[in-house]
Amino acid sequence: MQLPPKVTLRAFNRLAEIGAAGEGKALRVAVEGGGCSGFQYEIALDDPRDDDLVLEGEGQKVVVDAVSLPFLQNATIDFTEELIGARFVIENPNATSACGCGTSFSM
Repeated sequence: MQLPPKVTLRAFNRLAEIGAAGEGKALRVAVEGGGCSGFQYEIALDDPRDDDLVLEGEGQKVVVDAVSLPFLQNATIDFTEELIGARFVIENPNATSACGCGTSFSM
């Protein structure tokens, strides 16, 4: 069964900290061809579009376009703070391999 991606409370809270909703922006998570493993994640603040899947929580929005959605089924969008820096991350059960940077994957 295909399920839409989930967004963690930590990710929604980080969006609130940076004030995305106050600017009318959402966190866009997209999948594009390229990267060292075949596909790569594009994560940016953007304006929601009419055909986006909108995931809402804590007054914030995360959007996924229709083309990227099949690649992100059952994935989890999270925010992590590590020694190398803080960033949004995707835990994607559809990926058969990923590169060390965490932004590129294959299926």
